[in-house]
Amino acid sequence: MAARGSRTPRRTRTEAERARLYAARTAWNAKTIRRRRRDTIVATVVGALVVVGAFVSQAVHAQVTLPEPTPAETSTPVQTPSPSPSTSSAPDATPTQTPSE
Repeated sequence: MAARGSRTPRRTRTEAERARLYAARTAWNAKTIRRRRRDTIVATVVGALVVVGAFVSQAVHAQVTLPEPTPAETSTPVQTPSPSPSTSSAPDATPTQTPSE
């Protein structure tokens, strides 16, 4: 008969298997946490670069397409041609009645 407190080989194997599975789960969990953290950092950096790129693009666009300057006032007045009356006959404003058949 085995002494009290001694372990059987089957129980020892079971505990070793449990310890191995526990170590594998904790390693996998730590790896997953590192991957998620890395993905979050990469996404944050890429998002910040997109925002900065959009800001720089708008600033460059605003500098390249400056508004056109307004014309300056001239010192001599320029006369605009006024419409002259034409010599052609204008149609009558009142309608004429034609006989109907």
